[in-house]
Amino acid sequence: MGVMRRWVFPAIRIVLVAAIAVALVKLAFFPSGEATAADPATPTGELTDPVATVATGTIVNDVTVTGSIVADDAVPARATAAGTVNKVRATVGQPVEAGAVLFDIRVETPRDPVLETLPDGSQVLTERKPAVSYVEVDAPIAGVLSELPVLAGQSVSIGDKVGSVAPPTFSVTAKLPAEQQYRLVDRPTEGTVTVKGGPAPFTCTGLTITTPPATAADTAPNTQPGTGAGGGGGGDATTTVRCAVPAAVRVFAGLRADVTISAGRAENVLTVPTTAVKGSSEKGIVYVPDAKGGDPAEVEVALGLTDGTSVEVKSGLKEGDSVLQFVPGATTPAGGCMPSGNGVVCTDPGAVTGP
Repeated sequence: MGVMRRWVFPAIRIVLVAAIAVALVKLAFFPSGEATAADPATPTGELTDPVATVATGTIVNDVTVTGSIVADDAVPARATAAGTVNKVRATVGQPVEAGAVLFDIRVETPRDPVLETLPDGSQVLTERKPAVSYVEVDAPIAGVLSELPVLAGQSVSIGDKVGSVAPPTFSVTAKLPAEQQYRLVDRPTEGTVTVKGGPAPFTCTGLTITTPPATAADTAPNTQPGTGAGGGGGGDATTTVRCAVPAAVRVFAGLRADVTISAGRAENVLTVPTTAVKGSSEKGIVYVPDAKGGDPAEVEVALGLTDGTSVEVKSGLKEGDSVLQFVPGATTPAGGCMPSGNGVVCTDPGAVTGP
């Protein structure tokens, strides 16, 4: 036991101290690669463009626009004969049925004179009074008589506007952004209307999409862009959606209403995010990443329906293919943020992103 305390234990202690000293010297003067990699000042990540995978899905092409309930335009009543107003039979504000008599027109038709031969053989030309007839002016539709600006004895001509009847019907009207027209190339004939604070959603019929023709002001030169003239390229021309509210649905003019227009549905089709495609209708270009880290390759694709988030790819790609999630150089979406690498990059709206 004395030998252990005297020689073995001190020897072991000396070996341990020497090992610790060597380890400290190595850490202090000869750091390993692992220590260098752990340095927080050394970059360890890699920034790559996010990719999307071509997948099978369903595209529901619904376009929703916000507008309002409006009373349908009054229908004019027109004179069907030339003459003078004889008797007015209706008053403004009165409900009328289609075909109800509003007033009648006294029409005088000249008649040829009569040539008479007297017993002595002489001839006498006798003038005759005009023939008098009465022509009724009827209400063109059922509704409320909103105008009747005629008085007894007033002269009228054929085609003159002599009154108006406001129908008891309503329509929904809304502005359609120009770029959304690509999604409505096959014009639907009806839509689904949701009235704020109103009844359950209902179907409106007779849907029309119209753009007024350009005027001289729209094409005048030397005007500033965005004014609807010259440089603006007719920017004031507004495309309008309008459809009829069913008579059984009770609404009021001025109510806010959303119109959802269904322009098609495609099931089990190839889809990619709209952000991955340059172009949004008929033809487009996607960017396929290079496996060796080079520049992405452009691939032309044929496009189908879109729901504003995803778009149908009819040809040019197959399921499982990878494409860049964002078109290189595309502007940032509204809100200013988009995925990038392993995080999210936010910039001012409209700032350019990508290489």
